[in-house]
Amino acid sequence: MIQVHVGATPWRFDSSRAHHQFFPGNRVIDVIGLTEGSTKWELILASGSPRRRDLLSEAGLSFQIISPDIDELSGDGYSPRDLALTNARLKCMAVSEEKPESMVIGADTVVTLSGKIYGKPIDLEEAAENLRVFSGRIHEVLTGVVLSCGDQRAEFVGTSFVKFRELNERDIEDYLSKVYVLDKAGGYAAQEHRELIIEKFEGDYQNIIGLPVSLVLDQLHKMGFPIPKSE
Repeated sequence: MIQVHVGATPWRFDSSRAHHQFFPGNRVIDVIGLTEGSTKWELILASGSPRRRDLLSEAGLSFQIISPDIDELSGDGYSPRDLALTNARLKCMAVSEEKPESMVIGADTVVTLSGKIYGKPIDLEEAAENLRVFSGRIHEVLTGVVLSCGDQRAEFVGTSFVKFRELNERDIEDYLSKVYVLDKAGGYAAQEHRELIIEKFEGDYQNIIGLPVSLVLDQLHKMGFPIPKSE
């Protein structure tokens, strides 16, 4: 379901800001597709995730990255869907408060199986245990996305399903020796050596990586944001 909140004030771009500006509590960490001195700061990704950065860049978008200074919530007291949306909202609003007339994207990915949420593992042993649990089973990957600009806001969740291969201890050790997983929900990366652990998936593959790009582009278009034309 997509919830869209549109105010009476027409949304507009604000291109009057200088290229480099640092906001209290947030950190400007990169500018993608913009040249030095550019004033086109209309689109901001409120995330330090290199995977989301790459997905937006591959979609042909120019944007700035600002890593919000927030404490992400754990799964306590939240359904997987609500947790993904709540954390995405926290990220988006932390940046949007400083840049209210820019289009800000906040996102959060949650991995869940049988109602339990699997976050970023604290160490390799926890990551290995996650892989043991996922072995031979289907789990769900939810990415909550919040877009905000002025009086407009849209919230939605991308959903995909991943089935793991039957894994033995050697498979798990081999995978963890090849892929850094401690910064990834669930403790694995679908985009890295997925042949070692994943049998198949259903739904948006980009959503599994960290951002349902097609849904994001569709909603940006509905909100009046210019997006690259398909070839």
